[in-house]
Amino acid sequence: MQIKSIYRGARISAFKCREVTREIQGLPVAAALDILAFTPKKAATLVAKTLKSAVANAENNNNLRADKLVVQEATVGEGPTFKRFQPKARGSAGPIRKRTSHIRIILTDEIEIKPKRQPKKSSSKSKSSKPAPKKKAAVPAPEAAAPKAPAPATEPTTTQE
Repeated sequence: MQIKSIYRGARISAFKCREVTREIQGLPVAAALDILAFTPKKAATLVAKTLKSAVANAENNNNLRADKLVVQEATVGEGPTFKRFQPKARGSAGPIRKRTSHIRIILTDEIEIKPKRQPKKSSSKSKSSKPAPKKKAAVPAPEAAAPKAPAPATEPTTTQE
């Protein structure tokens, strides 16, 4: 069964709101509310309000449990744009568009909630089967490699006068 909730005329642009609704599509309701609670955007509070309304519709009108519901679709459409003007230089006016949007959320209980995959446990067998990395032979310092030979004895040169 599909449950719908629509927030019409939300005072935010559809472009900004779509970024948030993309994150919750296909998630269980509890996970979607958690994501929205920790998203630092104005659109997150508006979408959360709409999602809570859809959950209330499901519980009161259709006797469904909230833990069985999944966000099937979360879309945002453009609403009417308020046109305002701001004074500019030399007596002209610059347009300001105050955009609104319509947030629509559809919940369903027909999609099965899949649990998240748990990380695989590594066994000690797999660790020991890998060969140990070979250690590089230590290269001795140049001074220690070849002992210094004594300097050759040179005879003093004598000059004949």
